[in-house]
Amino acid sequence: MQNEGHQRRWRSFQLHEKNKLSASLIVPIGTQVVVRKAITVGLTEANSQGAVGEILSYPADAQHAYRVRLVDGSEISLHRHHFSILKQVKTGPLVDSQAAHAEHELDQYVIYRCVVGSQAYGLNREGSDVDRRGIYIPPAELEWSIYGVPEQIESHESEECYWELKKFLVLALKANPNILECLFTPMIEQSSEIADAILAKRHIFLSKLVYQTYNGYVMSQFKRLEQDLRATGEVKWKHAMHLIRLLLQGISVLTEAYVPVRVSEHREMLLAVRDGVRGWDEVNAWRLSLHKEFESAFRSTRLPESPDYVEANRLLVWARRKMVEVKLGS
Repeated sequence: MQNEGHQRRWRSFQLHEKNKLSASLIVPIGTQVVVRKAITVGLTEANSQGAVGEILSYPADAQHAYRVRLVDGSEISLHRHHFSILKQVKTGPLVDSQAAHAEHELDQYVIYRCVVGSQAYGLNREGSDVDRRGIYIPPAELEWSIYGVPEQIESHESEECYWELKKFLVLALKANPNILECLFTPMIEQSSEIADAILAKRHIFLSKLVYQTYNGYVMSQFKRLEQDLRATGEVKWKHAMHLIRLLLQGISVLTEAYVPVRVSEHREMLLAVRDGVRGWDEVNAWRLSLHKEFESAFRSTRLPESPDYVEANRLLVWARRKMVEVKLGS
């Protein structure tokens, strides 16, 4: 409980700092604003809270005031804390839905947490990061609210990213490699009843679409690597290694109907690519030979033409209903 309180205070502090930063930024000329409180000119209360105006000029620093023309044609000087931007007033908290989301600590709704990246691939070395990914599903009242929910929540500091369930399933149906690895990684740290049901049906996301998705991505990225090589004489070897890894995995998906996240049997050769030991011509030749294997696997695969959209939708609706039942039962 103490840790939860600390996290809540930290998020509140971050939001406060963000608001301070927003208030300190220069508001451009022509921006429509709203006076926050009554402004006294001399001994007379000239303009009341809520008056609308337009920025005519901005100050050189925070100690000086903006010049604002009101709708009646009069002009006044206002410091930044004396007015709000009209667009933000009209949208209210909708302009910054992150602030509304922060109050609910969305990370508490994570239902599936797994490890991917070098640790799961079997390509880790001493000091390698631990990349955690997964699924979160918020309660129905947040899903239905005017703020909605973010498609993903992430922390760059801890290398974590969690997709909202619908977004996760849509990406899986598109044969997104990152998502498929989440479904097939051997390193699972947390799994709820809903997540277990999805894992039990993970085969529904495998189809011939894997060929187009993986192959197309690798080809486009290798073209970029070649352009970088011509322009700078350098190669992003780590990226090249992961592109080769994707081809190896894609071939196995088509031949075995399974995503082999761990590629330990290729560890030595892949790390040689990462370290730039093999050279560009050799790596590119390997890539081209893997494309041929991929094409052969595509012609002979028994995977369906497309993923099972109907079953994926059934899983989503079932999960949504489960969240409603949890709310009603609380």
